[in-house]
Amino acid sequence: MVKEWVKKLKTILITGATSGIGEALALYAASQGYRVIACGRNTTKLEKLSEIDNITTLKFDVSVQEECVKALSSVSADIFVMNAGTCEYVDIDNFDPTLFQRVIQANFMGVVNCIAGILPNAKSGNQIVLVDSLARLLPFTRTQAYGASKAALYYFGKSLEVDLAPKRVMVQTVSPGFVETPLTDKNDFEMPMKISAENAVQALLKGIEKRRKTIYFPYLFSLLMRVLSWLPMRSQVWLCKRITL
Repeated sequence: MVKEWVKKLKTILITGATSGIGEALALYAASQGYRVIACGRNTTKLEKLSEIDNITTLKFDVSVQEECVKALSSVSADIFVMNAGTCEYVDIDNFDPTLFQRVIQANFMGVVNCIAGILPNAKSGNQIVLVDSLARLLPFTRTQAYGASKAALYYFGKSLEVDLAPKRVMVQTVSPGFVETPLTDKNDFEMPMKISAENAVQALLKGIEKRRKTIYFPYLFSLLMRVLSWLPMRSQVWLCKRITL
């Protein structure tokens, strides 16, 4: 009972809450007693979310710095989950720098823009949660843009953790594997150990509540990926040459 009462006093803000992991997390957190601020661009989805108990909504585009600062500078929350992002795969024979710009703008600069709005009012006890990806661990084919953006986000989070420690603001990073979402539904390759969005957000919220510095899921796949990332780079490249996406 005490745990449930504490949850009801906490507010969790989630970007990218109109689809995939973000939407599933908004629904699950609300069902667990959290007050949820669901953020996104899809007006129809936001309206539907706002009809659910414990959920309010906020509409802005993470890729636009001014919108992020305006929307977030006056928001009070205990947990900020930076989840919005996208994925595009590189065609090495039709190399397109604008693809990199789109992916990095959404996955990395989108988080930076949100942090710019959050930091002025961040207070002791707050948790900032950055969702990167297990793809950052190995040099997979065609993931030059996506993997680079997520590796940058992970480094950004760990560096931010150092500088926010004196303020007692906790920074957590999240590295998911394959999760069943509209984004992964577009993939035409095998996705080993893929889990449902519902299972993913249960693991995610548990990691947030336990204040884990780095959250991984699913367990077996993330363990395998981490072990492979310890191999010499030459071995990693050899392995990834034999994986097709």
